[in-house]
Amino acid sequence: MKRKILTVVLLVTLVGAVVLSGCGKNSTGGGSSGGASAGGSAAGDSGEAEDNGFVQGITDDEVVIANSAATSGAYAPVGVPFLAGLQAYLDMVNDAGGIDGRKIKFLHTDDEFDPAKGSAALTEYVEDEKVFAIVGHFGTPVVAATVDQLKEYGIPAVYFATGIGQLYADNAKTNADGYNIFPVQPIYRTEGGIMAAYVTAKFDAKKIGIIYTNDDAGMDLEKGAVAQIESLDGIEYVEEQVAAGAADVSAAVTSLKNANVDYIIIASIQGTFPTIVKELAAQSVNKDCISTYVNCSSAMSEAIIADIPGKFDVYALGWLENAGAVAEAALADFQKWTPEEYGTNAYAETGWIAGFYFTEGLRRLEGQDVTWASYMKALEEAPIQNPFGGIIDYSGGKRLGTQEMNLFKAVTTAESPMGWLQIEPLQSVESLLKQ
Repeated sequence: MKRKILTVVLLVTLVGAVVLSGCGKNSTGGGSSGGASAGGSAAGDSGEAEDNGFVQGITDDEVVIANSAATSGAYAPVGVPFLAGLQAYLDMVNDAGGIDGRKIKFLHTDDEFDPAKGSAALTEYVEDEKVFAIVGHFGTPVVAATVDQLKEYGIPAVYFATGIGQLYADNAKTNADGYNIFPVQPIYRTEGGIMAAYVTAKFDAKKIGIIYTNDDAGMDLEKGAVAQIESLDGIEYVEEQVAAGAADVSAAVTSLKNANVDYIIIASIQGTFPTIVKELAAQSVNKDCISTYVNCSSAMSEAIIADIPGKFDVYALGWLENAGAVAEAALADFQKWTPEEYGTNAYAETGWIAGFYFTEGLRRLEGQDVTWASYMKALEEAPIQNPFGGIIDYSGGKRLGTQEMNLFKAVTTAESPMGWLQIEPLQSVESLLKQ
């Protein structure tokens, strides 16, 4: 069974931590000593990514990983399928004998989307349960509250269900820089740069208007867009900031109208995005717009589609792709192992992706000693192809998240069930600028 490409996001979703483990042996049988402790790093007190042989949560026949996620309350429709997809991937791996003879044990708890509970869970599972890694750290508020804690521990943390700027690093050398952080989902700063590349390369804009919200998402998208624009010759930009959730954005829109920009980047997530689009239409600012993948949903297209016909088009980025041999093979495995009710659920699909990225590091160490440092170096040694997306390159301390995104145009649900029609394949900044 195949489904249309979905570009969902886990913008505000959950976090990591639950496990049973114990100080384990590495693949040559050597034991580890002690666990990570608050204020110290397994890679050294300085946070440097040096291999001192530290490892926990792994034995000759088991690796224990963890996360916490909201499986009750308002975010359960996200957390439950995400965990189901992650567990399904691990079930497939374990059914085939595990990796290097080790089965993967995944423990998790319901943190109720509460940063305090997420932080307490992380402390317990790293310090007391001594897990090997945090996989699928989930939710903007929880991740924001614990990312420094993760860096302090130095524990490998793979996949974050959010795009907050604290995850971004372009040359991490130490854990304090985020060396032990391995994001997969798009990070807003990276995405802002890709937006600007699409605007200049595909739409040939020379003067770009940026309207952004004063929250973390808006400001990170703006930073990425501005950095990309400033790297190009002959491109101007005009910026206007609005309050996140503002009901009236007319003054900012009027300023962009008076500036006579060629194209508009809407650096805002769901709460303000429709308000901005509607005001652009109301003031007849008939310039095409582009926005974040967070807005690439049927709810957002339905909110704006009646206002824009005959005036301008609205585009949004995406990051998942189910077309092509790699994706089709992965989709077949996903639907075989995932509970039937989640077989077309994009949140479950992203959980599957989290499992894939975590295990890729272990696969690269088959037959070798496994420590925290060697595992992280393995993730860096070569780019990794997302089975449902683009390639991510962690080499040289790059912690940029997804670096290839596709392009969608807002349409009616009669034209596309998701309210967005894909018009461009996955592309990076580099590939766009070569066009």
